[in-house]
Amino acid sequence: MKKLSLFLCGALGLFSASAQNTQNNPGSNHGNKFEQLGTTLPTANEYRTASGAPGPKYWQQRADYDIKCELDEANLKLTGSETITYFNNSPNQLTFLWLQLDENEHSSSKNANYQDQNVMGRQMSDAGLKRAEMATKPNDNGVNLVKVTDATGKALKYTVNKTMMRLELPAVLKPGQQFVFKIDWNYKITDRMTVGGRGGYEFFPEDGNHLFTMAQWYPRLCVYSDFQGWQNHQFTGRGEFALTFGNFKVQMTVPGDHVVCATGEGMNYPQVLSAAQLARWQKAQTTKEPVEVVTLDEAKAAEKQKSKTKKTWIFKADNVRDFAWGSSRKFVWDAMPAFVEGKKIMAMSFYGKEAYGLYRKMSTKAVAHTIKTYSKFTIPYPYPTAQSVEAANGMEYPMICFNYGRTEKDGTYSEGTKYGMLGVIIHEVGHNFFPMIINSDERQWSWMDEGLNSFVEYLAEELWDNKFPTRGGPAWTITDYMRLPKDQLEPIMTNSENIALFGPNAYTKPATGLNILRETVMGRELFDYAFKEYARRWAFKHPEPADLFRTLEDASGEDLDWFWRGWFYGTDACDISLDTIKYFKADLSYVPPVQNDSFAMRSLPKPAGSTFDDISKIRNREDKSIKFETDVDSTLRDFYWRYNRGLEQYDSTKFKVPTTSNIEPMDEAMKQTMANKHFYEITFSNKGGLVMPIILEWTYADGTKETEKIPAQVWRKNEGKVIKTFIKDKQVTKVQLDPMKETADINVANNSWPKIADEPTKFQSFKMKTAAARGQSTGVNPMQKAEEKSGKKGF
Repeated sequence: MKKLSLFLCGALGLFSASAQNTQNNPGSNHGNKFEQLGTTLPTANEYRTASGAPGPKYWQQRADYDIKCELDEANLKLTGSETITYFNNSPNQLTFLWLQLDENEHSSSKNANYQDQNVMGRQMSDAGLKRAEMATKPNDNGVNLVKVTDATGKALKYTVNKTMMRLELPAVLKPGQQFVFKIDWNYKITDRMTVGGRGGYEFFPEDGNHLFTMAQWYPRLCVYSDFQGWQNHQFTGRGEFALTFGNFKVQMTVPGDHVVCATGEGMNYPQVLSAAQLARWQKAQTTKEPVEVVTLDEAKAAEKQKSKTKKTWIFKADNVRDFAWGSSRKFVWDAMPAFVEGKKIMAMSFYGKEAYGLYRKMSTKAVAHTIKTYSKFTIPYPYPTAQSVEAANGMEYPMICFNYGRTEKDGTYSEGTKYGMLGVIIHEVGHNFFPMIINSDERQWSWMDEGLNSFVEYLAEELWDNKFPTRGGPAWTITDYMRLPKDQLEPIMTNSENIALFGPNAYTKPATGLNILRETVMGRELFDYAFKEYARRWAFKHPEPADLFRTLEDASGEDLDWFWRGWFYGTDACDISLDTIKYFKADLSYVPPVQNDSFAMRSLPKPAGSTFDDISKIRNREDKSIKFETDVDSTLRDFYWRYNRGLEQYDSTKFKVPTTSNIEPMDEAMKQTMANKHFYEITFSNKGGLVMPIILEWTYADGTKETEKIPAQVWRKNEGKVIKTFIKDKQVTKVQLDPMKETADINVANNSWPKIADEPTKFQSFKMKTAAARGQSTGVNPMQKAEEKSGKKGF
């Protein structure tokens, strides 16, 4: 069973995007969009429960790293030696390990070589042309493995397959055991401004200096998990990373005038900082405003001097999934403390003079704001530092991220540059939570970190400035994407490598979906509690999509399968059309007919026994062992028993039953109430296919307005059409569908009814007697009768 569960999880992960097309009742207008996801989600097991929480036997691996490396700026080369301790916490025996060699992405011979289609356009940028040209030329980029040994120095067998390395273990690694091995390596650092990528260097010709962002820079373990075994899919540059938690000690030897920022905490600042810088660092521990630990003047002086000495910076980081660092003599470094539930976190920024006008003013404060806001919506930030590094890009790692936001040469900046910088800092610092702590598999599901992070980024931006010009979160921001032809779209539940329109699919649509849940479907209180519960359950673990879906339902009490099916597994758009409005008033002159006869003749149907005998009846009669209760007890034989067998005839003159009218005239109080009511029957159609709540704004004749929301479940019995009657105390002059643009409706042209007829259709009104008084229901629909009588079909 365990093997079956693992297979189901993997298989369903690959094919789950077909959920929208799996219909429970094909050909029907209902019974499809609101059915449970069922087997679309992986089978719950002892590792992952049906509630969305980790199971009682949940496990995950661990890898600790002790790394020493040296940055050779003159030759643009990084040399390293690492000792890795791998802990097998799984219930399985392992005969090999898989490691990631991400720098092979830049190799002409060792990259994954997953090529996309391309069309020669009318224009191509200089950078694009240069990258296209370089991709066709041989190079010596990529990781050079100098030595791979066990702890005693004995060589180990290994195989490099493009960006992945399989290490063969000298003996089976049993559950609960650990294995220590060493790797010596080096590689040529690439110009990321030319060849692209997340790590590398940027060269500044004006002052002849480099800014290094060292990311994916060391051989690191792949994830081995309960739901798919080894995650060893090739790294192509698109789908990001799946990584194992562990503890790091890293020693970086760099030019003596470089300033180093890195994941974790610096362990030897007294040895690498000047006395003045160390004093400023100590001052920054208690300041309320950012303090420059390394000043702008010091950075400018270092740019000119270019020291020939070396320094070794030592950093330590516990329980992180990765380690990144930056190094440059150009860095200004400022810092201040931020507090989350009483715990101090050092918020810091590193940037060159090119970004000083913006970063000095806002970066560190944005870092502090981000970790405090995310902590409010998820879990308290657990790490000791959070850092923003200006490096003309946007990429995230534990406790450190690389961002953009440079000013003009005179220090001025545009509004777009300002908000772009703030947005990328909030986004990349926010990645500390997704996926650095809530550690999803980015290689498979980009949306689980980018989408969730973009959603909380939106919340943080709104709390920074209520006029923040965000483009991710509000429902209306995704409509241009949603109205594209179906052949240009793919479900959110699509593997990262297969997404054509990556930004909308992996970032904006999932973020918008969560915001729709929060603001429109569930409400803030229910959603916020459930979302925090997901973060709490899966902090420092490896969640999958089903864990998120199940937890949000489990913690809120809301059945959201219809939403996951439509928004995450499908490509349908929301286009609810307000088709017709019919206006009714009660016809107070109507007098119900009086039934004069006190008795009415009652007809008797054909004898029940004269109907067709089915096979069960025939076999029961033929089976002599069966004794019918009416044969055993003859007192049960009444007129109808005898009538069904032709033993007694029906005399219609003998049988009369009293009948009464089931309606009567209304009293004066009811007439007065009905006279003041306005009845509106509205027909809605679902033209886009995606079911959503129906939100109406009523404008009354006196100028007042009222908003009314009907939950999405109103579409359950007919997923294509809804007819609903509304009773209002005031006459309506206008009806607007989705007035606040909450549902991502792609066509607002059919969302309003600006004119309602002045003269209503009259419908018969009367007082219905109670069921006990009238004996039976008439089945009469007075609204329907009025329509039939008038022949009016709307206006």
